[in-house]
Amino acid sequence: MNFAPILPEVILGLGAIALMMVAAFVRRSSPITHVAAIALLVAACFALIGAPQTAGSVFEGMWAADGFAAFGKVIIYLAAAVAVVMAAGWFDHEFEHSAEYPVLILLSALGASVMVSASDLMMLYVGLELQSLSAYVLASYRRHDERSAEAGLKYFVLGGLASGILLYGISLLYGFAGTTAFSGIATAFAGPNGASLGLLFGLVFTLAGIAFKISAVPFHMWTPDVYEGAPTPVAAFFAAGQKAAAILLATRVCLDAMGPATVQWQQIVIFAALASIVLGAVAAYGQTNIKRLLAYSSINNVGFALVGLAAGGREGAVAVLVYSAVYVIMTLGAFLCIMRMRDAEGRPLESLASLSGLSQTRPLLALAIAMFMFSLAGIPPLFGFWPKLMVFNAAIAAGLQWVALVAAALTVIGAYYYLRVIKVMYFDAPAEPFAPASGKVETALILLTALAISPLGYLLINPLTTAAADAASVF
Repeated sequence: MNFAPILPEVILGLGAIALMMVAAFVRRSSPITHVAAIALLVAACFALIGAPQTAGSVFEGMWAADGFAAFGKVIIYLAAAVAVVMAAGWFDHEFEHSAEYPVLILLSALGASVMVSASDLMMLYVGLELQSLSAYVLASYRRHDERSAEAGLKYFVLGGLASGILLYGISLLYGFAGTTAFSGIATAFAGPNGASLGLLFGLVFTLAGIAFKISAVPFHMWTPDVYEGAPTPVAAFFAAGQKAAAILLATRVCLDAMGPATVQWQQIVIFAALASIVLGAVAAYGQTNIKRLLAYSSINNVGFALVGLAAGGREGAVAVLVYSAVYVIMTLGAFLCIMRMRDAEGRPLESLASLSGLSQTRPLLALAIAMFMFSLAGIPPLFGFWPKLMVFNAAIAAGLQWVALVAAALTVIGAYYYLRVIKVMYFDAPAEPFAPASGKVETALILLTALAISPLGYLLINPLTTAAADAASVF
């Protein structure tokens, strides 16, 4: 058997097992496992280079080693590496900054990696559950913190329900298509008599299960509570790496397995897109916790990504890929800035009120947060404007002008709560100053992400669009 197409997954899987063994012999707060985890994630990125990663469908059609999967894996691995780096400046070094954390991140990244390469429903479910089981533990990682324990429990219960819904949809697709392979399901949908009622029910339940993972309305209810209760590095990984993996999984399922049923799933995706944009904008208005606000921001941004998916075809896939990449950069940057919110005793702060007058006490940090907020809102000239424009253009090219117009109008509503953060930082009386910044690596990452979403980011348009177009050529 040729293991070259799954070399990144082999590196992460064997590395996670090895780190679990190492954890038994090193001091719990030793940085060795964290450095090793970052090295493994970087090695997995380099393993994506080469012909085996563009071999197409392998392992009897269950695995897709193509550019689309490689594009998604780079995003996932880099987000996971940042989540490991963030842990050094956030967790209690005497206990929580232990070897289990990077192992769980590696396993979750491994599951997400399988998700974007799956071209069979069974492989899809294996990857999704591996990612989910690790995520449940990560959400409740601070088990002595009531909010973290509550977040893990809510995520586990609702995630179990979503898995049941997804499995029911998979069973219907298998029963009426006679296969779990995406290619076989596409053939069944393209049958001479069209899609049967059973296949359509399978389509609905499968997309509902996936919608939970991307926290699209109406399956978003877990997101604010989990993001607020989970440790900040974990919430960053949930909002960036896992969210991107789920969006790309939905893209492959819709365009590959259910391509002939575009008319049917397009209606579902359009509803989820517009509903997510509306709820993500309106529900964030009364939030006083910055992590809850970013949770609703993630719901809002998922809606825009789904507008690109609703467009279908290669142009829609390119828009989704570019949107996912830029969204991950913006989100990681925002959470890295939240890491800097600590009182004089070093305790984490999460309230919007604690940002009051930040421009007077920490002007550079306030500038960085303002850039990320404006970019998430899609306000030019920041780079976050470009992916929104791409999904709107894709929708217009697909004949969905009304969807693009409605989504563009709703952007104005969502901009309010981003501007509210700016107002608090620049126009309110200063609150107690934050503790002095520490961590040169985190500072460098904030600077790097801020530069990437600044007007300088437009220099990345050609290489990023070219890479996304090559990745989307598989559809």
